[in-house]
This record gives sequence, C-alpha cells and structure tokens, in this order.
Amino acid sequence: MTEDDSGVVDRLARGAGRRYAEAVAAYREGRTSGELPRDDAGRVRIVCRRHAEKRAVALDEEGRPACFDADHPACEGCLEDVRDGQVETW
Repeated sequence: MTEDDSGVVDRLARGAGRRYAEAVAAYREGRTSGELPRDDAGRVRIVCRRHAEKRAVALDEEGRPACFDADHPACEGCLEDVRDGQVETW
C-alpha cells in the first residue's frame, strides 16, 4: 500500500467513525424524545412500577423520570421502557 492509499483509508475510517457517532447520538435523542403522552405541563404520564400509581413526571436530560431511583429494580425497568417509548401510560 502506498502512502496515498493509507491517507485515503484513514480519511474513510474517520468519516465512518463520525457517521457512526452521529447515528448513535440521533438514536439516543430519538429514544428520549418519543411520543409518550404528556400532561398540560409537559410531564410524561406513566404508571409507576415501584409504587403502582399513576404519575406525571418530568424527564431529565438523560431521559430519566424525576422519581427514578437507581438502586431500585422497578425503576431500572421503568427507565428502559420510557427510553423505548413503551412504558405503561394513562
């Protein structure tokens, strides 16, 4: 491989890496901006697994409900569902 070939391969690899990073960012953004039902204040309406009650909660910048507790398994499952747009709503 010549020196010119190596430069082309490097540029192609960097371009592919940038496109991959953009796709990952778009996927994350799409997961957190799903069309979950919201109340008039913009909070997501969910059925809380942990407390088995209806709640309207704000999502933080990482897509976590305000009531999220990282140490509780029900909250972990809820977070996954919120991000997938499949959480039980009312």
